[in-house]
Amino acid sequence: MNVQASSRSGGRAARRAARSTALPENLRPVRAGLSGGQFKPLSEADVLKIHDAALDALETIGLADAPVSGIAYMTGAGALLGDDGRIRFPRAVVQDALDKANRSITLMSRDGLHDLDLSGNRVHYGTAGAAVHLVDVDGRHYRDCGVQDLHDAARIVDTLDNLHFCQRPMVCRDIADNMEMDINSIFACVTGTTKHVGTSFSDPGFVEPAMEMLHMIAGGEDAWRERPFVSNSNCFVVPPMKFATESCLVMEECIKHGMPVLLLSAGMAGATAPSTIAGAIVQAVAECLAGLVYATAVKPGHPVIFGTWPFGLDLRTGAMTGGSGEQALLTAGCAQMHAFYDLPGGVAAGIADSKVPDMQAGWEQMCSNVMAGLAGCNMIYEAAGMHASLLGFCHESLILGDDIIGQALRCVRGIEVNDDTLALDQMAQVCMGGPSHYLGTAATLGRMQSDHLYPTCGNRMSPKEWVEMEKPDLVANATARKCAILGRPSAAALDPARDAEIRARFNIHLPH
Repeated sequence: MNVQASSRSGGRAARRAARSTALPENLRPVRAGLSGGQFKPLSEADVLKIHDAALDALETIGLADAPVSGIAYMTGAGALLGDDGRIRFPRAVVQDALDKANRSITLMSRDGLHDLDLSGNRVHYGTAGAAVHLVDVDGRHYRDCGVQDLHDAARIVDTLDNLHFCQRPMVCRDIADNMEMDINSIFACVTGTTKHVGTSFSDPGFVEPAMEMLHMIAGGEDAWRERPFVSNSNCFVVPPMKFATESCLVMEECIKHGMPVLLLSAGMAGATAPSTIAGAIVQAVAECLAGLVYATAVKPGHPVIFGTWPFGLDLRTGAMTGGSGEQALLTAGCAQMHAFYDLPGGVAAGIADSKVPDMQAGWEQMCSNVMAGLAGCNMIYEAAGMHASLLGFCHESLILGDDIIGQALRCVRGIEVNDDTLALDQMAQVCMGGPSHYLGTAATLGRMQSDHLYPTCGNRMSPKEWVEMEKPDLVANATARKCAILGRPSAAALDPARDAEIRARFNIHLPH
């Protein structure tokens, strides 16, 4: 009897040891680049109607306020400049840009271990946004965020399995000079994570010095152009149907320097976009198609992401509704349009209107994250950490969001049906002369890691165990994990010599 107990104990210990060892990437229950596309809120006829309406809008309404250089690029590609100053796009011009579009985009990581293949319906989740406040969960209040907060967010993302990239989620409000803020935003993110980083520029003149710094980090311009590990999030339009002149010039500069570009259209349904879900999608698609013509005219085949980001609006108050069902449908519908064009696409999801990480935040973040993933969107931005309809960012919520996204990815992975998973042989063994249950069988134990995802922060204790463990609090656990992550040196830190070289050249605000 003692031998049997020892045997069982030894087997349990071995299984625990196995669970504590990281699985190979191909055996993990979820991972970057799982294929979505199972959820299609639009019928094929709906997709064609949206496509035709977007083309009609481009041909008859067009876009205003293009910079002089943009007018030259787009009219050179066949677009027409009207007497009213609006640029209109014949269907053949749009189709030509679609034909020349780059459909084989890989967003590079700095370490080469977290590259993102954007082909097909491969799904990736990450951060983004321009929050002006940091959520202090202890005091339940908001304060201005700064460069250290941004760096800390990047460091946390670097440790989270289900966050695949780090686009800047906060504005460094402690840096008054705009060029220094842009450069420090990049530095804070790149030295916090080796995953792909996204950033913005507030002026086209700031791109050149930022590229100088990125060349220094990469080890030279050639090394940068071979593996550009930072992309530009570019709000090239001011909806409805106007080019954002300065951002367009930024886009031109980024393309010239080999930086991938997210073409971002962010209309507000009911304010700067039609209030209907279909209409908001039409306008976003039209604006991004115009951006594709523009970018393709600057450099055919340049890596661009089709960034349809229409947002919902509470029409009673005018407040943004990032956590609504309407937002989830906007996101999923846009992802379906990306698939129609076979273009690498990006959407915004996972936004909470709730001010703190609570039950409301949980349902809001899960709803659109699941639907965006199931719809097969390549790049799902703002997927964790965002509160107060993008005004606030929370480190604890970022950590809890890793659990949420993990479960969303498990939904994306779906149900595998084959002879092994149908399990008829197991049923026979268990039911005919077996133990009449599947607990502890070789098949169950053999698949408990590869088929099942276990939360890191969330707990599944019984009420009795929960009391015995002194009623652990979800947010407090996330705070403890945050402190543990930030208590270690950054794994993405530059070597001291290169760090010193960059600090000698630029006014870096992040402390050593």
